Amino acid sequence: MTLRNPRLRAAVALLILTAATLTGCASKSSTSTGPLSEAADAVGNNHPEWKGFTFTIGDNGGDGSQALAQMTGVFANAPYKVKFARFTYGPPLVQAAASGDIDLGAVGDVPPITGAAKEYGFKIVAVERSLTPTQAAENIIVPKGSPIQTLAQLKGKKIAVPQGSSAHGLVLNALKSVGLTPKDVQLDFLSPAAGATAFASGKVDAWAIWNPQSAIAIAAGARVLAKGLPPIDQTSSYFIANDASLNNPTKRAALIDVLERLSREFAWAVKNPDKYAQALVQEEGITLADAKTAVAAFESRVTPIEPADITLEQNLSDAFLQADQITTKVDIPQIVDNILPAGFDSSKETS
Repeated sequence: MTLRNPRLRAAVALLILTAATLTGCASKSSTSTGPLSEAADAVGNNHPEWKGFTFTIGDNGGDGSQALAQMTGVFANAPYKVKFARFTYGPPLVQAAASGDIDLGAVGDVPPITGAAKEYGFKIVAVERSLTPTQAAENIIVPKGSPIQTLAQLKGKKIAVPQGSSAHGLVLNALKSVGLTPKDVQLDFLSPAAGATAFASGKVDAWAIWNPQSAIAIAAGARVLAKGLPPIDQTSSYFIANDASLNNPTKRAALIDVLERLSREFAWAVKNPDKYAQALVQEEGITLADAKTAVAAFESRVTPIEPADITLEQNLSDAFLQADQITTKVDIPQIVDNILPAGFDSSKETS
C-alpha cells in the first residue's frame, strides 16, 4: 500500500512529527483573553496562597487543550501559572504523572490500569464522558481492499496497537467477543506514529487507533472492522493527577480549580465546534476538513467518578490480567480520588 492519498500522507507526517513523548510549552495564561477569561478574578483574590504554584497539564495529543486554553483565556486570571506538556498517547502521560513531571492529564481507560500494575503514584480524579456515545472515538481498521471482513478473521494476523493504551483494551475485548485471545494474533506494539507508517505501508493487517488518526485514515479509504463502542469498548476517558499534588492540601485545592477550568474549556469547545476545529488545526497542523471530521468524537463532559465507572475499569483490569497483558492485579478503588464536588458537570458550567 503506497501513500498516494495526500490526506493519509499528511496524517502520517503529523504522527511522525509528534512522536516525541514530552515537550513542555508554557501557556500565556497571564496575558491570554477570551470568552472565559473573566471567570477567575474572585478565585484569585480569595486564594493568594496559590500564587507560587505552577501546574503542568499533560496534553494527550490531539484534543487541542493548549490551543483552547489560549483561545478561551480560561486560565487568564488564574492565581497560578499553567504550562502544557505534549504526549503522543496515554501510558507515557501516566508515568509522567506518577513521577511528578505533570500534575494533571487525561487518558483513556487502559493507561491507569497498566500504570497501576507497575505501581505508579497517581490517582484517577474525574471522568471525561462522551456526549456522542454512538460515535466511536477509536476503531480497529483495515486497509482499503483488505479481505478481512470479520473479527474472527484476525486469527493469525498482525495488528498494530499502542501498548497499554485504550486501543489495546479495544483489541483485547474485540478478540474476546469472538473467542480469540492475544495469543491467537500477532500484536505489534507500536506508537501511534509507527503504527500509522506500518498501516500505510501494508506491514500490518489491521490497526487499533483513536481519532483523529482513525477518522483521517477512514476518510482516506480505510475500513472499520470494529467500532470502539459498548459493549466492546468504553466511551469515557479519565483525568489522572500526581499523588504528591493531591496529598498537599493547599495544592490539592488549587488543582481542583485547574481541573474545573480545563473542563469548562472543553465544554465551551463543544458549544463552539467551528472554533474547536480551528484549535485542532492550530495545534495539530491538520486541515480544517480533517479537524471538523474529528471534532464530533471529542465532544465530552467532565463529571465526578461514579460507582459504575469503577466497575467498568475493574472489569477491564481483570480482563487484562486474565489475558496476561499485566502481571499484577489492580484494585481500581485504590487508585481513585474523587476530587470534584458532587454534582459537578462541565456541560452546565459554561454557556
